[in-house]
Amino acid sequence: MHTPLYEKMRPKSLQEIAGQDHLLGKEGFLTRICQTQKPVSLLLFGPPGCGKTTIARVYASAFNLPFISLTGVLQTTADLKKILKEGETMPLFKRQIILFFDEIHRLNRAQQDIFLPFLEDGSLILVGATTENPSFALNNALLSRLRVLNLNSLSNESLRLILQRYEQKQAPLPITDNAREFLFSLSQGDARHLLNLIETIEGLPKGKTYDVTDLAIHLQKRPALYDKDREGHYNLISALHKSVRGSDPDAALYWLARMLDGGEEPLFIARRIVRMATEDVGLADPQALTVALAAYQTYELLGSPEGELALAQAIIYLALAPKSNATYIAYGKCKEAAAESGHLNPPKIILNAPTDLMKEMGYSDGYIYDHDTPQGFSGQDYFPPGMVKRSFYTPVERGFEREMKKRLEYFARLKNL
Repeated sequence: MHTPLYEKMRPKSLQEIAGQDHLLGKEGFLTRICQTQKPVSLLLFGPPGCGKTTIARVYASAFNLPFISLTGVLQTTADLKKILKEGETMPLFKRQIILFFDEIHRLNRAQQDIFLPFLEDGSLILVGATTENPSFALNNALLSRLRVLNLNSLSNESLRLILQRYEQKQAPLPITDNAREFLFSLSQGDARHLLNLIETIEGLPKGKTYDVTDLAIHLQKRPALYDKDREGHYNLISALHKSVRGSDPDAALYWLARMLDGGEEPLFIARRIVRMATEDVGLADPQALTVALAAYQTYELLGSPEGELALAQAIIYLALAPKSNATYIAYGKCKEAAAESGHLNPPKIILNAPTDLMKEMGYSDGYIYDHDTPQGFSGQDYFPPGMVKRSFYTPVERGFEREMKKRLEYFARLKNL
């Protein structure tokens, strides 16, 4: 039976694990726990290929405890209950065990609760692994009993160390120095994918040194880490939005490219671009909304890849536009005020009076038609009777809103004449 290279190369001790120095270094959390010989339940949270399974196995061996591995993809509620209940009567369960549960986020909340009594009595040390944010993936009862450890994608330096160990055990790879760097870029921080690529190179014809062009033909890039309906979706759109808000077109374009490369729906991005134009640029540049809407319509017309350029153009425009959230803040304040005073009627002075009865009741009585005044401004109070006039909109001293500020000041002066 063929054993994958990543399984053959799996480290056997904490010292052999590349990367994750914040957990595995001399003062790292896992190092200290192993030294105390008092195991605790863990949740390993990190991207694929960062070492979660390896850490779990090495963790179990450090305490010389039995190790059982399960996965959330295959286990049903009945399976879990059977494994844990039957295990209580087996010699293996007479002492503490370490249960590694990969993709634990796939278990529903009832399945997660099955572990609780075994964690409470200390018979089980649970090591869960997940690529999903634990705050959303696990229920609070289970999460409170686990130490959450964040694992990072491997750096190129860590990937280089893995390649060096492979070459020390096997043989030097027949690739150029540039091809080695290209190999790391294809891996994108995933040790398992790196070793899969190395295994592919092992199967190439012998007697040749392969360069970047050769590897581009024979190897496949690791798919982008992006779940359109999960945390990656929200993280990247947040990064894009905040890069635009922070007036950094380069970072904004990078996150746009990341999202499109990950398979995000371009019209979702286009809708968010329209939102950015109103929330973060606003009246500091009224043209921003026009640009955003044009980008949306252009993508609808052209599709990918041609329409993506319109999204990029809008992103650059918004990133470099003067910023103001004055409209956003003003509307938020008005919603609060409306919720508090929704029972108040408009002043009768500004209500139409199409019937004689309404005229007798004072509707429209005393209304001044603004266009009939010399300045085109009557200065009447349009708020409900009994409600103190409030100022919601405060323009900033940036872009076109400087003009809006002047207009507000002009009308305020007329009102005080």
